[in-house]
Amino acid sequence: RNMKEMPAAMFVVDPRAERIAIAEARKLNIPVFGIVDTNCDPDDVDYVIPANDDAIRAVRLIVGKMVDGIIEANQGEAVEVTEEVAAVETIEVVAE
Repeated sequence: RNMKEMPAAMFVVDPRAERIAIAEARKLNIPVFGIVDTNCDPDDVDYVIPANDDAIRAVRLIVGKMVDGIIEANQGEAVEVTEEVAAVETIEVVAE
């Protein structure tokens, strides 16, 4: 809603649940990174991260590494935390 420009890429935790967002990204030629386990089609995403998308610890580890990579790529510049990342952190706290 508040985006000023199109994203350079999209990251999804569950491609099966986010199929509409992936279809929109495809139409706009936005590359999709995604955690894919055995119940998902790896052809739906451009860059597959094989892991269990239902395991909170696995999701936490992968999302944490993605955030670290973004921060490193921006050389420590402030990175806006989206509602989705905040939601993952909330789920982790509730699940533990």
